[in-house]
Amino acid sequence: MLELTPRQQQILLLARKTGSVGVDELSAHFDVTPQTIRKDLNELCDARHLSRIHGGAMLASGVENVAYHSRRAIALAEKQMIGRAAAALIPNNSSLFINIGTTTEEVARALTRHEGLLVVTNNIHVATILSPVPKIEVIVVGGMVRKADGGIVGEAAVDTITQFKLDHAVMGVSAIDEKGALLDFDYREVRAAQAILGNSRNVILVADNTKFARQAPVRIGHLSDVNVFVTDQMPPESVTEICRSRGVRLEITGGTSAGEGVEAA
Repeated sequence: MLELTPRQQQILLLARKTGSVGVDELSAHFDVTPQTIRKDLNELCDARHLSRIHGGAMLASGVENVAYHSRRAIALAEKQMIGRAAAALIPNNSSLFINIGTTTEEVARALTRHEGLLVVTNNIHVATILSPVPKIEVIVVGGMVRKADGGIVGEAAVDTITQFKLDHAVMGVSAIDEKGALLDFDYREVRAAQAILGNSRNVILVADNTKFARQAPVRIGHLSDVNVFVTDQMPPESVTEICRSRGVRLEITGGTSAGEGVEAA
């Protein structure tokens, strides 16, 4: 087991507070070289305290999710790009589910100029964003409101969701493994997500690149269950191959687009 140095202990405390840490910021904070920080991060990742992401590392939470406010700050610019790209796939005068997640909230923000939408959500923040829009009707499912992040979970939420059959679903997840499993932390939230999957004609998965470095214990479903996957970077090869072989349209906001990067089988 790795015996943490005082600097590594402080890095881990910062990661627990903010959800992620960057090489440049840590280098300036501790007044050491980026190479020294990279060595610290590599050791922390090898010991499974953190997971590497582009430019730094994030908390390797395998059982409990990172706090909501910290999740909102992780890859915010990437989530905003994903949100705009996913919203562009939703036509006016259509119906959709939007589930719990900070990335799905960015989709909701990008939908505020749409018209004629019926939105069913178990995310209080999504309802708050969209309910003031004159030409968007919002239905909030019943159930217990989770204080940690405003998500609505439980059997009542599932019962409400199953009363609908909608055109689209915008789905967020906490992690995607190398075999394409879609994962989350709260089995009650997963039940609601599975109900959304089963009652949508077109499922749009939205997830930034950090989701490939994370772990979570509860299985929602598989990447092959979705129709479109919107992300900010080309996924690992195993995930890309699943998209290719299962006919999942892959939209990369950072450059390679749906038609260029991966063609549906």
